[in-house]
Amino acid sequence: MAEEKSQSKVKITKDGPYIVQGGIPLAKESIICDGEGTPLKWERGEAYPLKETYALCRCGQSAHKPFCDGAHAKTGFDGTETASREKYLEQAETIVGPGLILTDAEKLCAVARFCHRVEDAWTHAENSGDPESRKIAIGEAGDCPSGRLVAWDKKTGKPIEPELEPSIGLVEVPASKTSGPIWVKGGMPVESADGGEYEPRNRITLCRCGQSKNKPFCDGTHILAGFSAGDETPEK
Repeated sequence: MAEEKSQSKVKITKDGPYIVQGGIPLAKESIICDGEGTPLKWERGEAYPLKETYALCRCGQSAHKPFCDGAHAKTGFDGTETASREKYLEQAETIVGPGLILTDAEKLCAVARFCHRVEDAWTHAENSGDPESRKIAIGEAGDCPSGRLVAWDKKTGKPIEPELEPSIGLVEVPASKTSGPIWVKGGMPVESADGGEYEPRNRITLCRCGQSKNKPFCDGTHILAGFSAGDETPEK
């Protein structure tokens, strides 16, 4: 199993798709909101047939989403990677509460908004001497798909992370009829088009609308653009 995981990765191609290698599961992941549009929970959707290798569209123009159909070449897609190669903790600010530490790398934000589910994660971290606030801060940080927010146990100094197997989710927001990023889970390596590697993290969100200013990562532009992947019904 360890050998299989080591061979799994997402390879970014120059001005082209993401090549996913290693037989990684692919499924829809929907953000379920309340009547006011506040995110409540994640809901796993339909899974796609398992493939050893597949190419995911990152220009947003494929007619066969989520897979690449070569549209990037026809549209002249510029997929230049502009994101920092710094490690997460080198980018993050630190909020120290009485019972919890919260780190925040704002540039990684994909605007999933789970951090505002109940007040906000920062306030709860600052009030983490209260067990309920501590629990909420951990939950809101853990539901952040981009890994912008990470909760840390103050006593052990270790991150409090959700257990995620290597897999990929296609984020959908039914309430606003928009499609979000490609959610890379479980510490899968993401390799740059130049052969370098971004720091593996438990939660990473990659742009799939093609318009992020922080490529390859999602920066929430899909919301302003009203990006929708349409009916991506998995083929059986």
